[in-house]
Amino acid sequence: MSNRVVLHAVVHGRVQGVFFRAFVARKAAELGVTGYVGNLPTGMDVEVLAEGDKDKLEGMIEYLKVGPPAATVEKVTTTWSKYAGKYTYFDVKN
Repeated sequence: MSNRVVLHAVVHGRVQGVFFRAFVARKAAELGVTGYVGNLPTGMDVEVLAEGDKDKLEGMIEYLKVGPPAATVEKVTTTWSKYAGKYTYFDVKN
């Protein structure tokens, strides 16, 4: 039985303009998960949608809570859903 799921996370705080998206893309590559990261129009939040093994995605959440050195993460909200297999790589958007 597969342990693959989809993670949707929104990272709140000082996470735009601090290389947060590049940080997330590197971690996604290390963990072998697919999906995307992008800035939200609020100007303060970043969205992450990632597919893969749940244990690896739980590790991704821990990285999101810290972020790169210039970031200040206030909170990370997460939701889980059924694996869809929609993505073949991890992309950085906007």
